[in-house]
Amino acid sequence: MGFTIQDMMISSEERYRMKYLAGKNGWSNSISWVHLVEDTTIIRHFWGKELAVTTGLGFPTKEALMELARHLVQRHAAGLIVNIGNYIEKLPDGLLAYCEENDLPLLTVPWEIHLSDMMKDFSIRIFVQGSTDEQVVNALIAAVEQPDNQEAYRKKLLPHFDVDGTFQVMVIASEGLDSMDTVDRRKLSYRLQVYLEQITHNGSFFYYNSFFVLVANAITPELFIGLGEGMLKRARKRMPDRPIYVGVGSQVMDIENLSVSYRRAEVAARMAMRTKTALLQFEEMGIYRLLYSCTDAALLAQMKQETLSVLEEHDRRHNSNYVETLQCYLEFNGSIQAMAQSMFTHRNTIIYRMNNIKKLLGTELATPAERLPYQIALYIRDML
Repeated sequence: MGFTIQDMMISSEERYRMKYLAGKNGWSNSISWVHLVEDTTIIRHFWGKELAVTTGLGFPTKEALMELARHLVQRHAAGLIVNIGNYIEKLPDGLLAYCEENDLPLLTVPWEIHLSDMMKDFSIRIFVQGSTDEQVVNALIAAVEQPDNQEAYRKKLLPHFDVDGTFQVMVIASEGLDSMDTVDRRKLSYRLQVYLEQITHNGSFFYYNSFFVLVANAITPELFIGLGEGMLKRARKRMPDRPIYVGVGSQVMDIENLSVSYRRAEVAARMAMRTKTALLQFEEMGIYRLLYSCTDAALLAQMKQETLSVLEEHDRRHNSNYVETLQCYLEFNGSIQAMAQSMFTHRNTIIYRMNNIKKLLGTELATPAERLPYQIALYIRDML
């Protein structure tokens, strides 16, 4: 997940006497670059994941510091380091509370620290970690695309993951990702990574096959779901005009089975986007697990057409609702009373419609075997 706030603290707590004061939930934020900020103008050009460093020269008042923090949150920054001792002696409590509330890491280094050396150090670490991350992503994609060719990925991932342990994939979808400008898509990627908490080097985030993908290693399914829910909560707050949908695949054992979790996560993401469900787990999809896993859309359309076309044609010609009536019949296992109550229709009318439907279909719908094709066809109708 790149060079993170946590990595920075590990390398800097003693070397640069760095203190982590607020925004503790942002400890896993990855850093894309480091900028010296003495006014808010440059922040307008932030993409996301930038680390801001300031001496406080341009922010002499509490109000100015609060405005700086608000701009950084709006632009999805990774964090803020304040050089304490000359222009700023002490950070106001209101700033600490705001950063804590908005998960913006707020850190300090004393005035004696040379910022140029510190920023150069961080830039080198970001570059090195970025190169490593690219190699990791390529190996993970190989594991998804060529699971049987373990030579293409296993040894490459061994230094970074417990390859014999558990893996789980989250696929993150949004309308128009594949047609989005590359720069805009990268900005969105950076923002989503800032919204993810509590995952650093036991995970990898990348864009693949028109989706954003998060691969996590050796964390519990409950924590993994919590990561997705937390990301969605922050995305709704900070990007209300950009709906995000999440599909969660099954947890699998060993890196060789990563492709299974990925395929299932993608299936769940496609259904989540189709049904406008914020987060959907593969295990919650019922029979749709099979239907969405079918990559032959023409076959699904054919199955639906062969089974329901006669009722759909009747509904078009006579402005009737035979398809809806059949769906209700199957939902209530043939109970006329329950159908009448659900459809707010007299039971005699329901009986009349069902008799006509059975004649049109050429079946009495009396057994599970007779009903199953129509139930499946109605599921397919909902998903197409």
